[in-house]
Amino acid sequence: MARRLAISGAPAGTLVTASEQTAGRGRQGRGWFAPPESALLLSLVLRFSVGRDDRRDLLPLIAAVAVCDLAGPRARVKWPNDIVFEHEHGLSKLAGILAEGRPQEGWIVLGIGLNVAVKLADLPAEVRPRAATLGLEKTQIEPTLKALLTRLERRLSEPPESVLDAWRALDALCGLEIECNQGRGLAAGIDDRGRLLVKLLAGEQIALDAGEVHLQSGGYSSA
Repeated sequence: MARRLAISGAPAGTLVTASEQTAGRGRQGRGWFAPPESALLLSLVLRFSVGRDDRRDLLPLIAAVAVCDLAGPRARVKWPNDIVFEHEHGLSKLAGILAEGRPQEGWIVLGIGLNVAVKLADLPAEVRPRAATLGLEKTQIEPTLKALLTRLERRLSEPPESVLDAWRALDALCGLEIECNQGRGLAAGIDDRGRLLVKLLAGEQIALDAGEVHLQSGGYSSA
């Protein structure tokens, strides 16, 4: 819906929300499941100048920091698009972010799914061990939306360098051993374009724009 609205010329700030999601889509076509009236599910139309725009190019990182601002000190970011809670068994996914659009036409739709009032027992068995929730009541979903939009607006107004510093302070992968398509190595933060830096065990350092990343210790993966 939000994508169609953006294509038809909807102004920046056009917001589409849902109370339930059974066929949500994440990166690499992965699904996102949310029981009725339990999660914040939003798509926001944003418009930027055509050409290079640091805010547009860093939008997923900016959104991730804004979600962490809302979620509190337990929240971390797992590159490239997941907000997680850390625990003794690894990482549990609290939120997912997807930004897609037509930069050549100056618009992007930012999608965020955040488990606000999800009861983990209501999730499919295969998802439950890797999921997290804010544990709030259903009545808090609307206030959470307003609070998130406020934080997102503030982060969008900041210089890119400030957002990158904030993201790096929230990095859940830095220093951990991971596996990617190019091999195994240590996650070494992100560069100024938001690419994941990996020091491969063979000695080379690479920068990933996208792709599968697996934690060697926890079995959690993201794309």
